[in-house]
Amino acid sequence: METTKRPISYETFPNSGQVAYFSMEIAIHPSMPTYSGGLGILAGDTLRSAADLGVPVVGFTLLHRKGYFQQHLDRNGAQTEEVQSWSPEDFCTEEPARATVSIEDRVVTVRAWRYSLEGRFGHIVPIYLLDTDVEDNSGWDRGLTDHLYGGDTNYRLQQEIVLGMGGVRMAKALGLNINVFHMNEGHAALLTQALLESQVGGGPLNAYTDADIEQVRRKCVFTTHTPVPAGHDRFSTEQSIRILGGDRTARLEKLGCFQDGLINMTLLALRFSRYANGVALQHGRVSRQMFPDFDIQSITNGVHAATWTSAPIQQMLDQQVPAWRCDNLYLRNLIDLPEPRILAAHARAKEELLAEVASRTGLVLNPKVLTLGFARRAATYKRADLLFADPERLQQIAEAAGGLQILYAGKAHPQDGPGKALIQHVVEDAARFSNDTLRIVYLENYAWDLGAMLTAGVDVWVNTPRRPYEASGTSGMKAALNGVPSLSILDGWWIEGCIEGVTGWAIEDGANDAEEAQSLYRKLETAVVPLYREPAEKWGRLMRTTLAYNGSYFNTDRMVRQYTRNAYYPGVLVERLAKVVEEEASFAD
Repeated sequence: METTKRPISYETFPNSGQVAYFSMEIAIHPSMPTYSGGLGILAGDTLRSAADLGVPVVGFTLLHRKGYFQQHLDRNGAQTEEVQSWSPEDFCTEEPARATVSIEDRVVTVRAWRYSLEGRFGHIVPIYLLDTDVEDNSGWDRGLTDHLYGGDTNYRLQQEIVLGMGGVRMAKALGLNINVFHMNEGHAALLTQALLESQVGGGPLNAYTDADIEQVRRKCVFTTHTPVPAGHDRFSTEQSIRILGGDRTARLEKLGCFQDGLINMTLLALRFSRYANGVALQHGRVSRQMFPDFDIQSITNGVHAATWTSAPIQQMLDQQVPAWRCDNLYLRNLIDLPEPRILAAHARAKEELLAEVASRTGLVLNPKVLTLGFARRAATYKRADLLFADPERLQQIAEAAGGLQILYAGKAHPQDGPGKALIQHVVEDAARFSNDTLRIVYLENYAWDLGAMLTAGVDVWVNTPRRPYEASGTSGMKAALNGVPSLSILDGWWIEGCIEGVTGWAIEDGANDAEEAQSLYRKLETAVVPLYREPAEKWGRLMRTTLAYNGSYFNTDRMVRQYTRNAYYPGVLVERLAKVVEEEASFAD
């Protein structure tokens, strides 16, 4: 059957070496708190698809022994945080190899824990979680890999030394054959300096040539994920001299890696990469405007289909188009799916979500009422409170719909005061405006499991970022894989994914927040609510086209193939693939 046929695997290509994928956070397993949000989820989905496709990739990240944080909200929405300690021994195997890095003139020893991520056909992608909690290190250094995005900028720069420089040296200590180093965001940019120092054979730090730099560039590719200037890691000259060392700082200044008196990790990664990309078509354009001296392409993000489709949807897919597990493009065949089948599958997913809401909050919501979902990192530019710009109009929409339910979730970084205030504002508004017709719930501790239930179980996924600050966004892609349409600002991936009335609806651009809020209300009044009130088959038709068109494209199988073809092995892959296909055809004859 098509579901059991193993696809042509990239690992069959001779002498291709391995791709080392570096990311500060990777969502590996729901019980391993090694991620904070979208960047980590994207990294985990990337490696899951690499395992499914047989791409020779290894992952490098930090262990984050104490996780990101467990979120608690009081009745007023005030966020407090609790450490998420976990035991790597429960999931990983410690490697005997050791590597060292220099931090503030101290030698810090690094070890690695290996997690074996197995793909659908048995291919293993090893993920190495770097850990400085070893006896040789001081008490401070032992805690360098404890907290994801914890501490101050000094702590962050030290972590980036461990990830970038320590990761390169660990790869060598493990005996890995790496010929492509993929930096997933600028946190790993210092790996370029470890490669350069290895290239010159450990000689004086200033003893490099243009040819040495070019040799490093040939090995490196870089993905930038943020169009927000503050999202690019920058460190002062004083920090760089003290933590990295004076000689390294002088070299980085000479190589043009400083901007406005600060070392800029995105700039460093760009200067040492032969290929760079943004994570959506629009984000590529924005990135080229931010860094006009560089050729920045775009590869639009995706999500791992088998991870984010709900169990009811997966059962439906296995019966209707079983080949989807081998090739997500087969999801396009759902264009003739009978509407009752997707409606029934979604109804089960919605019931599971509302049961979880009841378990967490004690609130019993109505599965027949139109339910909107909004869940993401609580950053002010994402405008979680835009729905409350005109409470009276929102109430009128709820009455016209025969009831409206809105589910919120999202964490703010512990040091993000405005983000925390936004959560509090939404929780307060939810309490103020909720009634028998309009029910608004904010769910605490947004994480992998809750995210999956929300994107599968709501009826419409809402996204309201302020343009052009949404690099891509992936939660709407997860919703689409469950047939859930989006109602979103035309930014990030939605510029590519929105077919009005077919995969969802666009919130029209306005001159300010008030105008865009009016557009949001108008779409609810004139498109979303009237369609939901029509016979169910019409809504089922919308779900069907959402899944067929967007689910078949916005997935990491397509994305990883693009990285492999365009970034990792440009030109070489097509030739080798053609040879493999030719050999298989000859064998069949």
